[in-house]
Amino acid sequence: MKLMVRYALKYKKLLLLNLLFVFGFALIELGLPTLLGQMIDLGINKHSFKNIYQISLIMFIVIVVGMVGLIGLAFTGARLTNNIVRDIRDDLFEAALNLSQQEYKQIGGASLITRTTNDAFQVMNFLQMVLRTGFMTPMMFIVSAIMMLRTNAALSVYVFLAIPVLFLGIMVIAHYSEPMSVAQQGNLDKINQNMRENLSGVRVIRAFVREKFQQDRFGKVNTAYQKSSTHLYTLMAVAQPGFSFIFNIVFALILWQGTLAISAGNLEIGRLIAFVEYIFHVLFSFLMFSSVFMLYPRAAVSAGRIQEIMDTESEIKAVKKPVTAKIKGGITFENVAFSYQDSEEPVLRDINLTINPGQTTAFIGSTGSGKSTLIQLIPRFYDTTSGQLSIDAQNIRDYDIAKLRAQIGFISQKAVLFNGTIRENLQYGQAKADDDALWSALEIAQAKDFVEKLPDQLDTILSEGGSNLSGGQKQRLSIARAIVRRPAIYVFDDSFSALDYKTDLVLRQRLHEAITDATIIIVAQRISTIMNAAQIIVLDQGTIVGKGTHEELLAHNKIYQDIAYSQLSKEELA
Repeated sequence: MKLMVRYALKYKKLLLLNLLFVFGFALIELGLPTLLGQMIDLGINKHSFKNIYQISLIMFIVIVVGMVGLIGLAFTGARLTNNIVRDIRDDLFEAALNLSQQEYKQIGGASLITRTTNDAFQVMNFLQMVLRTGFMTPMMFIVSAIMMLRTNAALSVYVFLAIPVLFLGIMVIAHYSEPMSVAQQGNLDKINQNMRENLSGVRVIRAFVREKFQQDRFGKVNTAYQKSSTHLYTLMAVAQPGFSFIFNIVFALILWQGTLAISAGNLEIGRLIAFVEYIFHVLFSFLMFSSVFMLYPRAAVSAGRIQEIMDTESEIKAVKKPVTAKIKGGITFENVAFSYQDSEEPVLRDINLTINPGQTTAFIGSTGSGKSTLIQLIPRFYDTTSGQLSIDAQNIRDYDIAKLRAQIGFISQKAVLFNGTIRENLQYGQAKADDDALWSALEIAQAKDFVEKLPDQLDTILSEGGSNLSGGQKQRLSIARAIVRRPAIYVFDDSFSALDYKTDLVLRQRLHEAITDATIIIVAQRISTIMNAAQIIVLDQGTIVGKGTHEELLAHNKIYQDIAYSQLSKEELA
């Protein structure tokens, strides 16, 4: 509830206008039964058509004003709820972007999507109900109850005896619906996770002919969601006819006692009709409020899931007075160790290493040796568990995170491209880059030739994830995007793996020629990719087991020798 109130208060004027329409419409609705009763009694008892015409005119004016109020209520309610949910989604998206890698893995991408879409939608539904009926019904209930007592206190007893029964039913439903809502949203997370996994791995599924297996897996999570939803909606469905049953019993009793009172001459027909209208307002208001109350557990669960993301403090924290200076590219690891939250053993241990500005340093080692984890410490995707990582002799934690990352060109092994044109993807690295800078970066990355052959060249639209390009083409565009940025540090996380040997060689030569003042860090599996690096680091089981040039390691390091001779001949390595 705090989440919804906080965002609603951002639009105080619109909220006040909505409340004005609510109260105006409610008061008009409450005035109509009295006018109707008076008109009927005048027609039956006094036959004063002049007074009847006057009351009819007043009723017509009230109805027109009520219609204006209803339209205003619908407009302000819709405007307010859409603005609030838009702001919630914006802030939720911003909070999700600020999560660290570990927090993102812990929560899960599918769950973040569910919270941004379905959970926000549940909050919107609840807000719409509150703004339309939640504020109106308490006032209508109280005023109608007072008018009932004034009209006929004896008949009012039946209504007030029914209210505790209805209230007890609401409390029971609210109690059972909350855990059902939690289960439903959790199962929806699993559906999104399964669907996302299947769509991204559709080629593997087809290659292994596992369509039936995946259908069965999806069927299980879908059935789980169906069952949790059925339990919840059945509970909600039982409530409405149950309340209506009590509602109709009260009506029957009132009409029975009312007709007896009319026969005895103790009650006029018009007053009975007005009384029945007020009963309708009392019970209808109660039922509408009960609907709001029954929706609340679902909305509260969704709001809590959204609030959980917004309250999550990223473990990658900025200092109060961060360093914003331009970096030169010198990197120092001092006794650095790192462990994932869910791992028993550290991934990195006792890392001591110095990388000079403008130097090319390469990392190699077996799978799982910690290469990718180590270089992800440089842009602070993770923070060291112990020890210190410094850039230009300054603790990396002292830098402004955005300014630090803006001076690092990180190219991952899996090339990530966004929907849009090639131009827009390249300018992702530098928004103000002109065409000359873009073509220059493409030429260095060995992507100019294939881009020139495309019908629209830089304005060619890429499909989702760049699926209309080959793996090698996507990698080259990713490299070009980093080059456009002209950072102080380039980090290549096995970013040449999809390139053929010739393209790999030419690209590295062009990088060496065009980038002379930046620090280059390369993670690679190919010996040929790193042979010319000024410094090669050999990792094994999270520790540095070798350091030196290609020639030095080939002569003295057993692990490096094993990797090198498994890929190239002695003549090629010489």
